[in-house]
Amino acid sequence: MLPRNQYLKKLIDLKDNGRVKIITGLRRSGKSVLLLEIYRDYLIGEGIQPEQIISVALDDLSNARYRNPMELDDFFRKKITDGTKKYYLFIDEIQMVSEIQNPYVDDPDAKIGFVDVVIGLMKIRNADVYITGSNSKMLSSDILTQFRDRGDEIRVFPLSFAEFYDAYEGDKREAWQDYYTYGGMPVVLSLDTHEKKSKYLRDLFERTYLKDIIERNKILNNEEVLATLLDVIASGVGALTNPSKLSNIFKSERGVTVAPDTVDRYLGFFIDSYLIQKAVRYDVKGRKYIKTPSKYYYTDPGLRNARLGFRQIEETHLMENVLYNDLIRRGYDVDVGVVEIATMEDGKKVRKQLEVDFVVNRGNDRYYIQSALTIADPEKKKRK
Repeated sequence: MLPRNQYLKKLIDLKDNGRVKIITGLRRSGKSVLLLEIYRDYLIGEGIQPEQIISVALDDLSNARYRNPMELDDFFRKKITDGTKKYYLFIDEIQMVSEIQNPYVDDPDAKIGFVDVVIGLMKIRNADVYITGSNSKMLSSDILTQFRDRGDEIRVFPLSFAEFYDAYEGDKREAWQDYYTYGGMPVVLSLDTHEKKSKYLRDLFERTYLKDIIERNKILNNEEVLATLLDVIASGVGALTNPSKLSNIFKSERGVTVAPDTVDRYLGFFIDSYLIQKAVRYDVKGRKYIKTPSKYYYTDPGLRNARLGFRQIEETHLMENVLYNDLIRRGYDVDVGVVEIATMEDGKKVRKQLEVDFVVNRGNDRYYIQSALTIADPEKKKRK
């Protein structure tokens, strides 16, 4: 069991603060292990008795009844039996709770969902509430409004290269090659052949991520378009693009008409599921954001490579993807930078846009980062 110290420290710092702790991130990235095992072990080590830690994993079929919000609420309230003790309530994969009709009122629009359960449990004086979720829609604007000043989000990523290397048996160069090839999903570290790693990552895509996205968003006829869009994004990871350009790729290369609005909506589904992340452009001199085009990065390089059947392992682009993920993981706001300059070419003044790979912000601090696998070539060094 990997320690995940970065996230454990965050949970410890937020313990007993009167707010719900919301652990989010890609499915199978380690959220459940972090909460149900690592943090639980920490609490027990601090003297908390096992019966004071009440947990339910909603993706377990044996707990299917608790996907009903009324049953879930009742489960916890019956377990809190001693008003003199502090109880720690863990709800894993809370997005699986269904929204139901309020059985006590006639209004058909009166619904009860997981937000009502969590807010109710938070009001219990001797309860500290923790939830995990694999879909950012659980943090949509409507829900955030209800959780305002009541919740703290801890975003969990697949293993960073530092975490991966700490657990890796081999030298750093071998670890790096394995990392940019197979990524940082925790289970991958326990697999010893390409075939096993490839099968695991492909199955994750087909049986978990795509299935979740299709079911959650009720996509009935466009599964192939959804899958193809993931391939296109994977093939051009880190390249500037937009929904219109992607729509044109479908038409010119696949002979399929997909409206830009549809492409944009599907990209939103991938972002909501934490599969990909979007970096927008920032005009460094003009100090303003440029709406389009943007860059898209996979949350895990191994998932990206598996999507392409490991046929397009480009260390340069994968390194850029890894750098982006690590900056986001560290809590920075990251944009793609643009600097407009004027140069003379053939006696004429020409305006050019130069790209800064990452403009990184944290509070008043700003950093400019350029990603290059090598700058041995003098011309490339000068250009960078």
